Amino acid sequence: MSERFIVTGGAGFIGSNIIAALNARGDDNILVVDDLACDEKWKNLVGLKYDDYMDRDTFRRAVADNKLGSVSAIFHMGACSATTETNAAYLADNNFAVTKELCSWCLASGTRFIYASSGATYGDGALGYSDDDAVTPTLRPLNMYGYSKHMFDLWALRNNLLGRIVGLKFFNVYGPREDHKGDMRSVVHKAYGQILATGAVKLFKSYHPDYRDGEQVRDFVYVKDAVNVCLYFDRHRDVSGLFNVGTGACRTWLDLARAVFAAMKRPANIEFIEMPETLRAKYQYHTEARIDKLRAAGYRDAFTTLEAGVADYVSTYLAR
Repeated sequence: MSERFIVTGGAGFIGSNIIAALNARGDDNILVVDDLACDEKWKNLVGLKYDDYMDRDTFRRAVADNKLGSVSAIFHMGACSATTETNAAYLADNNFAVTKELCSWCLASGTRFIYASSGATYGDGALGYSDDDAVTPTLRPLNMYGYSKHMFDLWALRNNLLGRIVGLKFFNVYGPREDHKGDMRSVVHKAYGQILATGAVKLFKSYHPDYRDGEQVRDFVYVKDAVNVCLYFDRHRDVSGLFNVGTGACRTWLDLARAVFAAMKRPANIEFIEMPETLRAKYQYHTEARIDKLRAAGYRDAFTTLEAGVADYVSTYLAR
């Protein structure tokens, strides 16, 4: 019998890409956990190989009743990832309490636990983007989504668990299998649709004196690289901790839009629009992962450039 894996959020964006990567290396003894009730993300499972599927709430009960059996590793990608979600009680339960329960089960059973944190824990970036344990307690997320992720990071740190589990602070991930995410889709996906429909891309104006329109910056990560990091920590179980997952090099929204136009072989046509009032106070103007800790943990693979990642995404997925 091959090793058994569990991927929560397995029909979601990063989760389904993890399953595809596990399949590519020959692993299909996989339990997929998700909630398929409300959107089209079930389509992400089509063509993937896995042993079983379990609804999110049923899985939570199975964890509580210790009925999961022997598991090699759990990739816990399941969460509400909407940065605009305002139900704090829901986020605290779904993103924090569930993660605690699953982490505790993994530690008790000797199962490798790899979970998704977020670059949103860094807030406006005023305190930098270091994933050093000493910095974590000082961070101030801007929205409840970021804070719900930060709550677990703090709990794991406070209970001295980061030497036994892996937390991954994903920055701006884009790539195949994100179609179902609605307004939470990457700007690459949105821009492709806008260009097909109108020939133009709309970007938010800047309301910060240090940034011109379109020159707000992000650390854009191709999903294939994010998955490679996940699998690295499955293979290297002697290394644990909380790590940034980004390229370490920020790029502007203009760079991203131009990369999409180039991948589609069309001339750039970019318009700037007003940002909704509700977003202005919570908007990040600069994110850039520090990845020296990830490199020190032995991860040596190069990250895909924005232009190469967008070109691959457009040609192998969006254009089809």
